[in-house]
Amino acid sequence: MNAPATASSSVSQAAATDFLPLEGTDYVEFYVGNAKQAAHYYMCAFGFQALAYAGPETGVKDRASYAVRQHKLTFVLTTALRPEHPIAEHVHLHGDGVKALSLRVQDATKAWQETTSRGAKSYLEPTRLSDEGGELVMSGIHTYGDTVHLFIERKNYTGVFMPGYRAWSNPDFAPTDCGLLYVDHCVGNVGWNQMNPWVKFYEEVMGFKNILTFDDEDISTEYSALMSKVMSSGNGFVKFPINEPAEGKRKSQVEEFLEFYKGEGCQHVALATNDIVKTVRALMSRGVTFLKVPTTYYDDLIDRVGAIDEDLAPLRELGILVDRDNEGYLLQLFSKPVEDRPTLFFEIIQRKGAKSFGKGNFKALFEAIEREQEARGNI
Repeated sequence: MNAPATASSSVSQAAATDFLPLEGTDYVEFYVGNAKQAAHYYMCAFGFQALAYAGPETGVKDRASYAVRQHKLTFVLTTALRPEHPIAEHVHLHGDGVKALSLRVQDATKAWQETTSRGAKSYLEPTRLSDEGGELVMSGIHTYGDTVHLFIERKNYTGVFMPGYRAWSNPDFAPTDCGLLYVDHCVGNVGWNQMNPWVKFYEEVMGFKNILTFDDEDISTEYSALMSKVMSSGNGFVKFPINEPAEGKRKSQVEEFLEFYKGEGCQHVALATNDIVKTVRALMSRGVTFLKVPTTYYDDLIDRVGAIDEDLAPLRELGILVDRDNEGYLLQLFSKPVEDRPTLFFEIIQRKGAKSFGKGNFKALFEAIEREQEARGNI
């Protein structure tokens, strides 16, 4: 008689059937109007360190890219060098925004074959790049809007970042980090009635699972609503919530994003920390601004979420939100948009066991967003 399956064997079975085993987020690439200045902003405001540079001096003639890093978190800021370049067209249409959500894999060729054979539109066929650091393989597919997923294979590469880049540092300017560790999740905003088609894409093309669903009853205020489904890779290392608008009395945050971004795209990147109070204080001291909920949010916080390790006073002072699920609790805070267009923003998140995404905070958070929309005249 077969022995009953244990939790660990179930996980092993799931891993064995995962045709796209992802090792996590390799880097997030932003197409921007001025990469040099954008890199400086993320170093000054968010505590990234200079890592690598690619441009005319390294043999890349059509663009300039600056890679910055903080712990396991890597951003690449890329700008076109001529106005007729597709990168310049991307920035003209969308403003500064996320182009590539790059995913670490053991085999970039197989990842491309598995996804394109299941219906993905190819963005980059498997390409081998080499320099004195070894060989790196990358490939890519299209996802919602103009966003792409790149598959990055590094097992035979030991260089500073990737071929085409050279080490970049400035010993006279090395800001201290802010305790940002890695990408927790990335949220995509898609158009009306497009959430389920993209859920199907992630399920069928990339083998993801829908692990959480929020409808317009969960995510709504008196005036606006949205719906969201959280997609997770087979091993749980990569999570992509997908939002779509829902009917409301006024324009929702997703509708505002779609209008100003001129299409579907990455709404926010959630950045993990092990000490959200310390991280948020550091970010605020460097000029990063955050949404604030009314202080009454904290009056019954402990009754709502139960006992927490943190003192309530700094959470109230900084506006940090708390929510609990069956696994534990989380602390989170959302920045205001980091562009003049009300599009891209960042979430700072600390997980104390919780696997969810702050459902209990949705109403207070979206009311705060609506106040910002009203100030912009976009509600």
